[in-house]
Parts: sequence; structure tokens; C-alpha cells
Amino acid sequence: MSTQENPEENLPSAQDTAHGAVKVADDPFADPGLPPHKPRIQDIDERAAKRSERAVAFMFTLSMLATIGFIASYVIFPVDQIVYIWPFGRVSALNFALGLTLGAALFFIGAGAVHWARTLMSDVEVADERHPIEATPDVKAKVMADFAAGAAESGFGRRKLIRNTLFGALAMVPLSGIVLLRDMGPLPEKKLRSTLWAKGKQLINMNTNEPLRPEDVAVGSLTFAMPEGLTVHDEHFQTEIAKAALMIVRIQPDDIKDKNELEWSHEGIVAFSKICTHVGCPISLYEQQTHHVLCPCHQSTFDLSDGARVIFGPAGHALPQLRIGVNDKGYLEALGDFEEPVGPAFWERG
Repeated sequence: MSTQENPEENLPSAQDTAHGAVKVADDPFADPGLPPHKPRIQDIDERAAKRSERAVAFMFTLSMLATIGFIASYVIFPVDQIVYIWPFGRVSALNFALGLTLGAALFFIGAGAVHWARTLMSDVEVADERHPIEATPDVKAKVMADFAAGAAESGFGRRKLIRNTLFGALAMVPLSGIVLLRDMGPLPEKKLRSTLWAKGKQLINMNTNEPLRPEDVAVGSLTFAMPEGLTVHDEHFQTEIAKAALMIVRIQPDDIKDKNELEWSHEGIVAFSKICTHVGCPISLYEQQTHHVLCPCHQSTFDLSDGARVIFGPAGHALPQLRIGVNDKGYLEALGDFEEPVGPAFWERG
């Protein structure tokens, strides 16, 4: 149907359609407006306000204590400790303590903030008319004035107890993240620079678990030794033997080319680290005619008659030598620890 069939008096006027909308004469859904404001007990009773303030401060303080508990958990609970906690069953004590304390720290900050907002901050609802996206100077001034009024009504500046405990809680929670950095790896200590070898420790045959005498090592033979006092039943045996494993070879003194190697030997018996200096594989292949040892992993080859220097393969430096001698009982013993770190190069070598 065309518009020509409609009477002109039924068409909307230019004023009605100026903004793209048809004016409605009567609105059946009138705006009821905001309900009347009802003051809270904290608004009219300063003692109630003080109680709420203390409650909020108490929750922020609990958050601080929970953060301290989170940090203390790293010291108290071993990584491998398992405990039974109903109804969770057998769980890691450390993980449970960390989750519980960190959750409590975050919960009490949130609970304190919610209680603060519901009981002490202004709860007067303000209706604001729509305005253009671009704010006018008057609107900007009004926003700043509203912000200042809101800050004043929140009591943030006046209620110092809440403010100070909130700052304390927010300042301490990030400490949990700093403590978590501890799980990124071992602390930068110097554990790789030393082994269990020390002056006076006897060389123990790893096959017989008996101390070695010079006559037990024949020319051309290869024997593996470990420090006195270390047993396969020790908790940290694998960690310690990975640094202290020793390779014992007897060479005719006239065949030893390196002067320092000869001085650190006993009657041609030389002791070198068994750990390859490439990636730490155990060396076990010995060729008695050439005095060469071969790493089975990547074929690094070392000359035991010439300071265990590298003659082939990817290894970066020679095998460390252990200075040995004989004690008053006739057993081979160490005269100290290795002079340099054993195994592959590492960032602490310096």
C-alpha cells in the first residue's frame, strides 16, 4: 500500500522523525525512579562502624598470616612427605599446605574488601543521564569531584586501620610468587665443584667393596673405585657416585708422558674420573696397548698416559685426575679431592 492512500494527518511530523524515532504520546511503562535510600546501622552508629572496621582489618591480618604460612611451608615440609588428610586421602604435605595458605591469603583479602564495601563505603545509588562520548570540561570536573567524594565516603583516608592492613596484605601476597621461584631449580650452589674424595679416604673396589692395595692393580688392567664410606644403600648414592666414580689404571712409569700425572700417581697407578667431560656418560672401554679410554656414548677418546687429554670426539677437556698414595696399612688412599669439577662443563665453572 502506498503512502498516498494514507491521510496526511496520520503521518508523523517532521519534528517527530527528526531523530529517527516516532514519538509516542503515552508511555504505559513509566520510570518508577530509585527506591528510597535506607541507611545502614554503620551509617548512623559509629560503634557499629568501628566493629566493621575491626572486622575488615582482622581479615586483612589473617591474609598476612596466611602469606607467612605459605612461605613457612617451604621450610617445614619436605618435598617427598606424604600425609593422609580426610577426605582427600594421601596427598603431598607441601602442596596441600601451599594451596591452603595461598587460598586463604587471597580469600581474606577479597572477603575483607567485600565487607568493607558493603558496610562502610557509601551505598547511595546515583542515576546519571546518558551523555555524549566526548566529555565536556564540566563532565570532567564532575567526574573528578565524584571520585573525590567517593574516596572521602569510603573512609580510605580517615580509617587508617583498614588502609594500613590492606596495604600490608597486598604487599605480602606477592611474596608467595617470589617463593615459588624456588621451584624453578636448585639454588646456585657449588655442589658440582666438590666430591666425596678427601685426604685419607681409601679407594674401595666397586666390585668387591674391599680397599685396594697397589698389588691388586695389575699393569694394563682397569679397575673402578669409590670413596671409603659410600655404600649402594645410601640415600644419595647415585648423586655422589655420579661425581666420585673413579677409574684406576696401572701404566709403566716410563710410559707416562705427563709429568704432573706421574707425580700424582703411585708406582704407575693413576686415578682418573670415570665421568666423561662431554655429557657425563660413564667411561668403561680401555685399550691397554695405547692406554686410550673410549666413551661409549659419543666416542670421545682420552689418552690416560698423557694426562687423559682428549684425542678424539666432542669432549671439551681432559678427565680430572685424583692424586693418590698409600697409607700406613698399605692401602691406596686419596690425597685430596679433584682439583677441578668432574664431568661436563657447567655454568658455575667460572
